[in-house]
Amino acid sequence: MASTFTWLDYSEHERRKMLDVIDLFGEKTTRDELGLGGVRDAFADLLFPGTTTIQTVAKYFLFVPWMYLDLECKQVPSSKVAERSRKFEIDLAKTLGDADGVIGKRAKDSLKRLPSSVYWQGLMAWGIRVYPKSQSEYHKSLDLHYARLKSRDATATEFDGEGVHGSALANWHPSIVQPPEDFPSAATMELTLEEASYLRERILTNCTDSLLAHLLKSNVDVRGVPFAWDLEIPLPESLSNPLGHARNFSEVMHGAQLLYNLILAEQSNNDDRQDEYRERMNDWWGIIAQGNERFADWNLKQFWAIVYKVNPRISARAKQFIELWIATVQSAISLVGVMDSSSARDLISQREHQIKGSLARTRNERARNLWSGAAGSEQLDLRWRTSRRIITDILRLEVGTDAPAN
Repeated sequence: MASTFTWLDYSEHERRKMLDVIDLFGEKTTRDELGLGGVRDAFADLLFPGTTTIQTVAKYFLFVPWMYLDLECKQVPSSKVAERSRKFEIDLAKTLGDADGVIGKRAKDSLKRLPSSVYWQGLMAWGIRVYPKSQSEYHKSLDLHYARLKSRDATATEFDGEGVHGSALANWHPSIVQPPEDFPSAATMELTLEEASYLRERILTNCTDSLLAHLLKSNVDVRGVPFAWDLEIPLPESLSNPLGHARNFSEVMHGAQLLYNLILAEQSNNDDRQDEYRERMNDWWGIIAQGNERFADWNLKQFWAIVYKVNPRISARAKQFIELWIATVQSAISLVGVMDSSSARDLISQREHQIKGSLARTRNERARNLWSGAAGSEQLDLRWRTSRRIITDILRLEVGTDAPAN
């Protein structure tokens, strides 16, 4: 019987998250092998709303609405808009060439995940997209949209200084910054001061309580900062508290990610990888030992309250695994080498089996043979890398750099 892949009855936001997960299957070090994604994304959504791990640069938050506004102005029918927008986005990638952050610069005509799909949810979160439904529903709605505009004698045919014509029926923020006259034929990835100011205003208005908004409001230079909790700036308790929980979660669970790969290295008789992961486990344990007091005093009740407020769909099994791993680490803080704990190893194996069943690598040799040597081994950064780049793009003129955030 042929395998099939179907969507459950989740929201558009959940569907987008699943697409992001699928895209990350190709990223060996960032795959979610142990089912930590729900908690990870809860903190990422809270601290950096509108971002995803596969976004590249801030300019796409303008490229996408500019494209659709152009198509709307030309009254491209619903039956043609998907085809026309795809061509537009691929042509845009070709125009942008080899610039850093271009989506599709290698895939070109074969590009599967278009920028409009990658940024769709973020455009809503930042208040740039007004239309509230999915991208496919938006495409279907355009014929009716044109009819409504015509009936009100407010056809959206061009940009003007007052915003988009027919703003009462607009699908996009009526005061969106205008595109350059030569867009898209001479598009660039850099933001002008006006464009950066517009994106900054959208975030400050719609994501007021986020760390993303706070850093933009404070003009913080985030270049070279490894993780968000490494920022050396004062934060209000409303941000420092969840960020502290996020840090504890990221640091503690990194040990589970490393132990998982160490187990696979041992089962595969890969001596080089065994040495690598034992060394990384020792480094991780040093971080845990330094944070002894912080982890001992960790208020898990408060931690879960934050998580479930943002994402109430965290499964009971995921919660149980995380709590058992934290308890294992806490009980071993005074010991050397939690990596050698049989209970910790069993916990990892059982968790993978819960998620993958008979395809769990720790129990299936054929599945283990597909292990590349690094699967979900990087510490969770809660979309900081993406957010750091976006913040730097927007503040580039303020902080005085032409270099992207790495």
